[in-house]
Amino acid sequence: MSIRMDQLSWVEYERRVREESPVVFLPCGATEQHGPHLPLGTDALLASALCEEVAAQVGGLVAPALSYGYKSQPKCGGGNHFCGTTSLDGQTLIALVRDAVREFARHGVTRLVLVDGHYENQWFVTEGIELAMRDLGPATRLEVMRLEHWDFCTEQTLAEVFPDGFPGFALEHAALIETSLMLHYLPHLVRLELIPDDAPADFPPYDMYPSRTAWVPPSGVLSSARGSTAQKGARMARDIGQGIAAAVRKEFGL
Repeated sequence: MSIRMDQLSWVEYERRVREESPVVFLPCGATEQHGPHLPLGTDALLASALCEEVAAQVGGLVAPALSYGYKSQPKCGGGNHFCGTTSLDGQTLIALVRDAVREFARHGVTRLVLVDGHYENQWFVTEGIELAMRDLGPATRLEVMRLEHWDFCTEQTLAEVFPDGFPGFALEHAALIETSLMLHYLPHLVRLELIPDDAPADFPPYDMYPSRTAWVPPSGVLSSARGSTAQKGARMARDIGQGIAAAVRKEFGL
């Protein structure tokens, strides 16, 4: 039996929501450049893959991903000037999340987990959730968890994956973490031979508008993806999957 909402009929979905009260996972990503070696859909693809892994552990369902995100920023996504990056205004993303949360409440869902895979989304996703909960009012049975999946990588795993030092999640755009996770989940979409040799980005402690595109490596990769492997991806995926599953069980009493 499928765990993907979009592969169920409305009748089967309604039955499972009514009889099983499953945790529903909503992946949130972006359509954004990820260098020459990863696809534009990396953020949503990884969030969806991780949601499916966790849903299988807790008897949940996975909704179709929100695949457009807030504007790519130079210091964490390379910037909005790359061809293919297709971004939303903040108010649009807030409205999208607000509507989606209210719709899941209308379906009868009582436990919803938004798994964000795009660094720039988090406060707009938060605002959408908070406005939806205000709309639904104190009588709603819906509870919502919001998380960024990379926060569940343990320090021990990061130390093993980055023996020369972890550059930080913002600079990991299209770099070792995302490339390794893609090699684990969707290796046919990764072009290792196209990993660029650009030096890591070195950003000043301020922003400029219009954006200084010269600050960003031409490839859009903010730190090296060299050394990415499916084995590293599997190790991080295990951390993330187990960590999210544990949080879901704790907060929703499973």
